[in-house]
Amino acid sequence: MPLEARALIESRENILFFSAASLWEIAIKRGLGRPDFEADPRLLRRGLDNGYEELPVSSAHAVEIDQLPPIHKDPFDRILIAQSIVEGVTLLTADEIVGKYPGPIRLV
Repeated sequence: MPLEARALIESRENILFFSAASLWEIAIKRGLGRPDFEADPRLLRRGLDNGYEELPVSSAHAVEIDQLPPIHKDPFDRILIAQSIVEGVTLLTADEIVGKYPGPIRLV
């Protein structure tokens, strides 16, 4: 994890969220046997109980996707971007394509 991301996550000044969409993505891609998604979503979910708030996917998030420019095609990344915009929370990402979107997105 980049030092900048670690510092932001460890700062007591920040409220940390995780998206239900991220766990959904891990469960689906792990179920498909993708080698880059070996994490057990159940264990990951339990670990997030320690300091993270859950951000459920809402209809407001879903319809915001319609306003996004077609920079990225991954539906999971697009819902995370929409959640960030609707909720006004900063999305930390290492994905340079996601970092091209307008809104509260920070490339780390």
